[in-house]
Amino acid sequence: MSVSIRLSRGGSKKRPYYRIVVANSTAPRDGHFLEKIGTYNPMLPKGDEKRVILDADRAKHWLSVGAQPTDRVARFLDAAGVRERAAKNNPKKAEPGEKAKERAEEREAKAAAAAEAAAEAAKPKEEPVAEAPAEEAPAAEETTEV
Repeated sequence: MSVSIRLSRGGSKKRPYYRIVVANSTAPRDGHFLEKIGTYNPMLPKGDEKRVILDADRAKHWLSVGAQPTDRVARFLDAAGVRERAAKNNPKKAEPGEKAKERAEEREAKAAAAAEAAAEAAKPKEEPVAEAPAEEAPAAEETTEV
């Protein structure tokens, strides 16, 4: 029989409250458990000392007899100094999806086009300077009378 240290949910709808329990790994999540070793209240602020209450001695005992903690409980045990947890690294998790990459490329292309257009607009236009023709003195008009 494999034993796990996991969370068992309690509380009402949208107001979760968890017990940290030691249970048979085949037992239902909220079903029969061997021992309750603590509580977790996610509704409290992160700095509150009552957010996670854990009996470290019992947790050490169950770990020594082979109980496997879940990821969330392993975080609690690491914070309490009971068991060291190796940090996981998933570099692809932060990478955007294909559609987001396409939108970013389109945004960059539009920004580059706008910058180019702004540079063109700011650039002084060189118009060919046409020299004004030298004005000639008006020729004396002869009037002929009939």
